[in-house]
Amino acid sequence: MSKPSKTIPVLTIIAIIIAIWYICVVWMNAPFVYDQAERAKVEPPAFSELVSITMSQERPVLPAPHQVAQELWKTTGAMALKGRPFSKRSLIYHTWITLSATLLGFLIGTALGIALAVGIVHNRAMDKSVMPWVITSQTIPILAIAPMIIVVLNAAGISGLLPKALISTYLSFFPVVVGMVKGLRSPDAAQLDLMHTYNASTAQTFWKLRWPSSMPYLFTSLKIAVAISLVGAIVGEMPTGAVAGLGARLLAGSYYGQTIQIWSALFMAATLAAVLVMLVGWAHSYVLRRMGEKPEGVAA
Repeated sequence: MSKPSKTIPVLTIIAIIIAIWYICVVWMNAPFVYDQAERAKVEPPAFSELVSITMSQERPVLPAPHQVAQELWKTTGAMALKGRPFSKRSLIYHTWITLSATLLGFLIGTALGIALAVGIVHNRAMDKSVMPWVITSQTIPILAIAPMIIVVLNAAGISGLLPKALISTYLSFFPVVVGMVKGLRSPDAAQLDLMHTYNASTAQTFWKLRWPSSMPYLFTSLKIAVAISLVGAIVGEMPTGAVAGLGARLLAGSYYGQTIQIWSALFMAATLAAVLVMLVGWAHSYVLRRMGEKPEGVAA
C-alpha cells in the first residue's frame, strides 16, 4: 500500500500560517496608521482601506508576505536577470559570503568533532577530562564569545573569512562530538567480543565495526551541525561591522528600520539552512546505500 501524500497537509499548514501572518500584519501596523490620522486630524480610514494601507507600508512593523517575496525577487532573481547576481546589492552575493564561512566552519568543526570523539572513545583520560570541557564550552553564550574571537584574531592580524568560520566551528563541533561518541560506542558487547575472537586489532575494530556503526549517528549530528554553523557565521558578521553577508544585511536593516530587508534576509538564511540540511540528508542516504543498508520506505 502506497503511503498517503504529504503535500496536502503541508500546503494546508502553509496556508494557515500565511493567513495568520496577514492578520498580524493588519493588527501590528494599524496603530501607525491611526497615529498618522490623529496627527493629521482626519478621520481614521475604513477597514478595507486600513487593510490596504497596512500591507503596503514602506517601513512596516511587520511586513506582509508579498512584500517579503517582492524584496527577495528584487534582490535575487531580478538581479540575476540583469546579469548582476554578485552585485553588492544582491542577496545572492551576501548569501555566498555567509555560505563560505558556514562551510569552512562546518568542515573544521566536523573534523575536530570526529577527532575528539575518537580520542574520547579510545582514551579513558580524554573521556574523563575532555568530555566535561566539551559540554561546558556550550554554556558560554555565542553572543559573548564572538566579539572576543574577532578582536583577538584581528589583533593577531587574522581577519576576513577565518574568524567567522571559527565561530561556526565553535558551535558545530559539539553535536558532532556527542553524536560520534554515541555512534562509536553503539556496537554491543557481543559484536566487540566477536572482533576479539577474530584477533582483530584496535584499528581493524575501529574501521570494520565502530566506524560503520557510527554513520547514522554522524549524519544525524551533521544535520544539526550544518544548520548551527550557519547561525555561527551570521552571528560572526554582526560584531565586526561587516559590510557583506546575511548578518551584515540584518544589521543594516536594523540600523535603518528596513524591516522588509530584515525579513528577506531571514527567509534567505532559512532557505539556505534547509538546502544544506537536505544535502547532508542526501549524502546520508547515499552512504547508507553504499554500505548496503536498505533505504527507508523500500519494501522487503
